[in-house]
Amino acid sequence: MADEHSARPKDFADSAVHVDVKEYYGERVKKTSDLKTNACVAPAQPIPAFVRQALTKVHPEVTDRYYGCGLVVPECLEGTRILDLGSGSGRDCYMLSQLVGEKGHVTGIDMTENQLEVARTYVDHHMQEFGYKKPNVSFVQGYIEALTEAGLEKNSFDIIISNCVVNLSPDKRRVLAEAYSVLKDGGELYFSDIYSSQRLTEEIKNHKVLWGECFGGALWWKDLLSLAEEVGFTAPRLVTANFVTVDNKELEDVLGDFKFVSATYRLFKLPKGDIKCGQVIYNGSITGAENSFQFDCRYTFKAGEVVEVDRDVASILTHSRFAEDFTFQPSGDSCGPCGVKPTAAVVDPFELALPPKKPRPGSATGGCCSTRSATCCK
Repeated sequence: MADEHSARPKDFADSAVHVDVKEYYGERVKKTSDLKTNACVAPAQPIPAFVRQALTKVHPEVTDRYYGCGLVVPECLEGTRILDLGSGSGRDCYMLSQLVGEKGHVTGIDMTENQLEVARTYVDHHMQEFGYKKPNVSFVQGYIEALTEAGLEKNSFDIIISNCVVNLSPDKRRVLAEAYSVLKDGGELYFSDIYSSQRLTEEIKNHKVLWGECFGGALWWKDLLSLAEEVGFTAPRLVTANFVTVDNKELEDVLGDFKFVSATYRLFKLPKGDIKCGQVIYNGSITGAENSFQFDCRYTFKAGEVVEVDRDVASILTHSRFAEDFTFQPSGDSCGPCGVKPTAAVVDPFELALPPKKPRPGSATGGCCSTRSATCCK
């Protein structure tokens, strides 16, 4: 993982990888159909109706230049400030600008001028389409490894999203560190990306087309866990995972036995402190999730039901934008549900991507243990 920890000069500049990626997405790939694999267009989950409606209002040229690998629409967005890492042509920015409302704001940052030109061309068009008096979307040219150098203020964003872009960076640790820096306390990094079943070979990492197609720079999923901890984030919570196929014989031969998933994770920047586990009741107040709220692959909160949560989730719900959507009550357990430590909640995305098996005890309300069962899921 030497490339993940490499030091860089203060004034960030193009690496060979950045030059190749700019050329790939600025010149070689003009529309979605130009991609050689399905990695950058693989859907991670069904699209909710209100999101589909928002997408219908995005200009066709913006949508045609979309290369994401998942759905990056976290919940509870009204009035928030969002940053989109690697915003490209701006599809996600324009979709999210409708969800944050006129009082919220969405900033997109991308290093590829050709993509930004498309995004900026349609700012006025979309504001008129949405009925906004002034733009709530802006675009910045810069690197996702150097957010503050691009003029973005520290502790200024409620949410950061990224859609199949982090894998394109040669320095993932710096990407996470910069994201942590510009997030507010209680803020969230919610992102989809491509992950590998093991650390990639040098041959794969040096393959220009595989880099551009989101495979060559894919992290081994376990390395994401360690990098997030080093930077200061909470343990990554896995939301969804789906297998990604290459469907290109030449590239398949280079990749060999390596497997890949498109996975969505949520990471939070929280104040330090000892938070005990407890019981929570979802109030049903989140737009689009009035009946139930899927926090991650382990916890789905149904409105009005009592759910026992581990310390990590209790801390997140207490300190994040979700605090007003839950009622909290202590459980008297000092070590988490059924004695489960937060690290035991780590989920292998490759296992989650497999066809579903018979439901495990306690999974109905979505915790390792629910209030309906005293059996732990192991």
